[in-house]
Amino acid sequence: MKNKWPQLKFSDLKDTITTVQLWTQIVGKIRMVKTPWLNHSWHVTLYVSPTGLTTGSIPYEQGMFRIDFDFINHQLLIICSTGGHAQIKLYPRTVADFYKVLFEKLNLMGIKAVIYPRPNEIEPAIPFEQDETHFEYDSTQINLYWQALIKIDAIFTKFRARFSGKCSPVHFFWGGFDLAVTRFSGRRAPKHPGGAPNMSLAIMQEAYSHEVSSCGFWAGSPDFPYPVFYAYCYPTPEAYSQQPVKPEAAFYSKEMGEFFLKYDDVISAADPEASLLDFLQSTYEAAANTGNWDRSALECDFSVFEKKSH
Repeated sequence: MKNKWPQLKFSDLKDTITTVQLWTQIVGKIRMVKTPWLNHSWHVTLYVSPTGLTTGSIPYEQGMFRIDFDFINHQLLIICSTGGHAQIKLYPRTVADFYKVLFEKLNLMGIKAVIYPRPNEIEPAIPFEQDETHFEYDSTQINLYWQALIKIDAIFTKFRARFSGKCSPVHFFWGGFDLAVTRFSGRRAPKHPGGAPNMSLAIMQEAYSHEVSSCGFWAGSPDFPYPVFYAYCYPTPEAYSQQPVKPEAAFYSKEMGEFFLKYDDVISAADPEASLLDFLQSTYEAAANTGNWDRSALECDFSVFEKKSH
């Protein structure tokens, strides 16, 4: 797996992804309620780690803790600055059981967290403690998905480094279960109309309070059963969809209002990294050019420093 991109098929992933997304929502909500609110909900996200996904450090009354999904040894780890440590095995178990056991472990470690116990951005929003429906967990499939995230995170990070304006971290949103990075023009945007299921309009409007060009990776859905890279901007200029983007396999969806590039088209390219970087850069340029961003003030090239560091 060192240099090879893993094969991902939505039909093989879908049941595991559905369960793990709900598990990540529970963990992400714990981070959300214990962390000061950051602009655009950046405080709620997870991050790709050397073993899976992590909350990073979370403050609490006795110091800090973090929660890690380990997709190598298939366990959830809770680690505290006080020396406390707990683990929960990851296997085919219901969302209700995962929720119950996780909060039992947190209480034993002196970590108090009260979350809104229903999913966001998902229909139907079954309360976590009542969800006996979702329980699938294929350890091989989730490991392959995480291996893909490692590749993608590195390329997103390289793309992020080309921008000196305001830019999000490369982070994993458990609401949509997607890895994303977002650039900002610096100008305020019109109020967002909302529309995501089980998501507050106020939160959506704060998330899109300023002009953005965003890109990410999504595992797919029954309506679009392909792992895919996406790119969109808000607000969306009329000419955005007509801009030329790379590589040739990329396309614009009028229904979704976004550019897409299938994961399979990236990994089958002669140079997958260059193919993905072309998509990220050309879709950003489509947003920046049609939106009249001040590109000369927002873009940068630190390659000279990279060369000197060697």
